[in-house]
Amino acid sequence: MKSISLALLLAMSLPVFADRMPFPTDTPTSYREECGSCHMAFQPGLLAAPDWQRTMRQLPQHFGTDATVDHKKWQEISHFLESHAGKADKLGAAGEPPRITRTARFVRKHHEIAPALWKDARVKSAANCEACHRGAVDGRYSEHDIVIPELRR
Repeated sequence: MKSISLALLLAMSLPVFADRMPFPTDTPTSYREECGSCHMAFQPGLLAAPDWQRTMRQLPQHFGTDATVDHKKWQEISHFLESHAGKADKLGAAGEPPRITRTARFVRKHHEIAPALWKDARVKSAANCEACHRGAVDGRYSEHDIVIPELRR
């Protein structure tokens, strides 16, 4: 009876863990400093390795900005992203250029969001995770941590 109760408790808690994506302990400082200087340093599990590879190759034209880093940092960041990348079969294609917001996982999780909300001045774009997910920078994307800007008026 005790083992059945424990199994049920564990099964009920799995959805909570599904929306936690903390940074790996080996996250290089260069990643947080370089990538986090312009936008939130996204957790590597949000894209598959091939998408991170393409993103890193395209740094000179990174969404309209030259995000080039020196070779040593490029190698360090690339290795980190690829070694901790998400599973392509769970995320889906990220498009070209790769965008987290184009993955099937992102679309599935955000299908209820009105398109106008992405354009709200407090949100600016679907890539601004922190606008709604208070714990995004720490890898917390649980529905319990969401604050939709339109509800804050």
